[in-house]
Amino acid sequence: MPDEPGVYQLLLHLPKAARVKVGKLGMFLFPAGYYVYTGSALNGLERRLSRHRRRQKTLHWHIDYLLRYACIEDVTVRQTRRPLECALNREALEEPGAQVIVKSFGSSDCRCPAHLIYLAAGKSSRQRAVETTAASTQCRPSPPPNG
Repeated sequence: MPDEPGVYQLLLHLPKAARVKVGKLGMFLFPAGYYVYTGSALNGLERRLSRHRRRQKTLHWHIDYLLRYACIEDVTVRQTRRPLECALNREALEEPGAQVIVKSFGSSDCRCPAHLIYLAAGKSSRQRAVETTAASTQCRPSPPPNG
């Protein structure tokens, strides 16, 4: 797949509750469970998703901080040059039990409450219908940083 622009959603699994310092947003307690993170990669989906999957990286985006504790279980992409990130995020917010745990997480450049949605009811019906890849079942969070 060429490195096309687009938007994406990561289905994340946080196996146990974690206190995470999210850059300048501060320290937050994330409940164990499933989350959906919606992002855009208008300069290339392949590069952005590859970066998200890497364990060793400079912490830059809000999601980088949470990915030290959570596993990516599934990825949904839409190749587009249109900014559809907020529309996809609104769909995630409509899932039963969807909650914003950290206001402004991933959404500092728009009016959305956050681009990270906690799925209190577990995986959404859409995500349960998608089988995860063998590689995602082997995902293990990085050990928590010292401190």
